[in-house]
Order: sequence, then C-alpha cells, then structure tokens
Amino acid sequence: MTKLKSSLSTALNFISLKQNFTCVMAKRKKHEKQRWYQKLKSKYRLVIFNDETYEERISFRLSRLNVFVFTGTLSILLILLTTLIIAFTPLREFIPGYMDPELPKRIYALEIKADSLKRDAERKNLYIETIRNIINGEDYYDSGYVQPEPQANYDTIQLRNSQKDSAFRAAYDRQNRYNLYIYENNKDYDNLSPSNISFYTPLKGTITNTFNIAEKHYGIDIVSGKDETIKSILDGTVIISDWSIETGYVIGIQHRNNFVSIYKHNSALLKKVGASIRAGEPIAIVGETGELSTGPHLHFELWYKGAPVNPEDYIAF
Repeated sequence: MTKLKSSLSTALNFISLKQNFTCVMAKRKKHEKQRWYQKLKSKYRLVIFNDETYEERISFRLSRLNVFVFTGTLSILLILLTTLIIAFTPLREFIPGYMDPELPKRIYALEIKADSLKRDAERKNLYIETIRNIINGEDYYDSGYVQPEPQANYDTIQLRNSQKDSAFRAAYDRQNRYNLYIYENNKDYDNLSPSNISFYTPLKGTITNTFNIAEKHYGIDIVSGKDETIKSILDGTVIISDWSIETGYVIGIQHRNNFVSIYKHNSALLKKVGASIRAGEPIAIVGETGELSTGPHLHFELWYKGAPVNPEDYIAF
C-alpha cells in the first residue's frame, strides 16, 4: 500500500513538472517573438566623433526598421534613375547591346557617298582610258553617246483592261453614284443625260397624289410632318419666289442641264429671286397655303427642257 502511494505521488509530480515546463516554454517563445518585433523598433544612436578631440559632430537616431525602409527606398530610386538614364539619354550607347538610333542614317549616308565616289572613279578611269586610246590612235568609247532604240510600231499595240483596272473603275462608280458635286466644275455637265445625274430628295414623306398629265397634275404631292424643311434637288438659281391665290407660296429653281424644279403650297420661303442654291440646301417650309391645298403638303414639279416629267423617274422618295 505504501509503495502504491509513492508511485502515485511520483506520477503526479511528473505531470505537474511537465505542465510547468510547457507553460514556461510557451511564455518564452511569446517573449522571443515580442523581442524580435521590438528589436526592429528599438532605437539606436549613430554618433560621429572627432578622432582627436572626441567631440561629437553628427548624431543620428535610428532603428532597424528605419534602416530597412531607407535602404529599400534608395534601391528603388536608383533602379528608376538608372532606367530613365538608359531610356532617355545618350549614355545608353556605352551599354553593350544598345545602338545609337542615328547610326543607321549615318551608315546609309556613307553608302550613298561611297557609291558616288565609285561612280566618279569609274568615270575618271574611263576618261583616262579614252585619252590613252586617242594618243595611241586606237578606237575609243564615247561615254556620251547613246545608241538609239529601234523604232517601235505603235499601230500594232492593243490596249486591254486588266481585272484590277475594271474592279477599280466599278468601285469608283459605286462610290460616286450619289455624289452631288462630282460634276461641279465639269464643263460637260450640261451635256450629261438625266439618268447620270444624282438628285437630292426635296422632302421625305408619303406620296398621296402621283404625276398625271391627263388630269393636268404636273407633279406629285408629298405629305410630311409639320414645319418640315424643303430642300433643293440640285444646284441652281432661284427664278420664282412669290405668292399666288391658287398655289400659295411658290419657289422655283433653274438648274443646269435644262432642269427646273417648282415647290408649291409652302408656309414660308427661305430664298429670294436670284439667290444661288446648293443641292440639299433648305429653301422653304412645308405648308398648306393657296386655295388648291387640302392640307399640309408639298406639291413638287420637275420640268425638263420645257416639259413636265414624272419626278419619281429621277428621284428616290
């Protein structure tokens, strides 16, 4: 019984010692961690003394953390400064692997100069050789003589359009099909057929009454929104800008190539007689003036060589 009590006491003492040892080690590790972190913030003083008099000249208060930060920042600045010097200053020429950007130009100039010197030397050698042949009474070569080419017979030449030329012409025609100013300065514009002229649409809307000579309706009626702008179909000169009882405010424009356009029942006219008009330029405002008007619309007429023609044959509404 006594031996059992002694064994239990020894075991309990051992367990107690083990727990105490574990606690001591944990506290020591925690203390060491704190000491390592605190060491970075620990303050030190760097003092510079006079070697003879031991007089303090300069002193700095530092810590390990400050030294690390200062060293890292200085390293980054040095790297950036070196990069800028290499990229934007001529000093990069002294670094192996970098070439002066002006070097290719100088090489090219030297090649041209060398070629010129070579040609000049060849001409001088030819001149000396020619003088020597003249003195010796031998045949000589005249460098200024050019052998005439055989007469070509141009009557047998046949011109054919290549595929590239045909494709280019087709693309050009598609691009300029609706170009209103392609013939602006062309003297042959007046001789163009009506099918080759591109007209500007005077007003976007719905056609409610079509062209009918039998009923003496020499134009078309276009219904659009209120106060819409009416535009000129081509370049021209205003020949009519007036008001009548039947048609209200009317404006007429004389165009090149024997075309005349007339716009009736307007609420307001924007141009006067004699004004020069460009294609697509506003000339009037849609209205319902005149006794023959039954509502806001545009009565548009197109005359060619003194006769009325159907505007829908020439203009896409």
